[in-house]
Amino acid sequence: MNSLDNSLNTSDSPAVKNDMNEGMCQLKIGFIGAGNMAFGIAQGILTSGKVPPTNIIVSAPSMNNLPRFQLLPVDTCLIRIMPNLPCILMEGALLLACGSRAGQEEESLLKNLLSPCGLVETGPEHWIDAHTGLSGSGVAFVYVFAEALAEGAVKMGMPSTLARRIAAQTILGAGVLLRDTGKLPAELKAEVCTPGGTTIHGLHALEKGGFRAAAMGAVEAATERARELGKK
Repeated sequence: MNSLDNSLNTSDSPAVKNDMNEGMCQLKIGFIGAGNMAFGIAQGILTSGKVPPTNIIVSAPSMNNLPRFQLLPVDTCLIRIMPNLPCILMEGALLLACGSRAGQEEESLLKNLLSPCGLVETGPEHWIDAHTGLSGSGVAFVYVFAEALAEGAVKMGMPSTLARRIAAQTILGAGVLLRDTGKLPAELKAEVCTPGGTTIHGLHALEKGGFRAAAMGAVEAATERARELGKK
């Protein structure tokens, strides 16, 4: 095991404001596995300044060592976490599912700890697979949509580099509006559509192509696969 590399971006530790933050300064946090998800979560934790870098430990065990990590003491508090890739930019979506021995104190501590990584929600264990399909895999679905948007503009004569930049900004702006206005997707969609205008014609084309059903089916398929993998 090695301390997390100091190349992670960190901010100056803020003044300790309450007992919870004081306790966080003493936390020892370990990651079993050092992939993109672990890196993103660790970066968010360190950016908050609540936990010093020296308290983050990362281990990447071989397959031969994995069984030992399943032999946890009976009294261990378990909280299952499902993040997604945007955690590496502190714009992630994380769902926590608390085990029977994890109470409100542990839940609040972990939510406070992970909040710099993005949106942190809690729910029952059976929501984890749906969150995987919606947000974990959903990131890739959005990338496919972005690629298709850009390719549509290229078909209409726009340079591909410019089309990709505009597609990315379009998705970013739409997402921020959806998150920050509190409006339903249907409400924001109605604000863009004008009678007989360009948007409603484009939406009609999406409906004819089965876009809505395909998106729902993608989330369903990813969720079912997550359930299958969880049984192995």
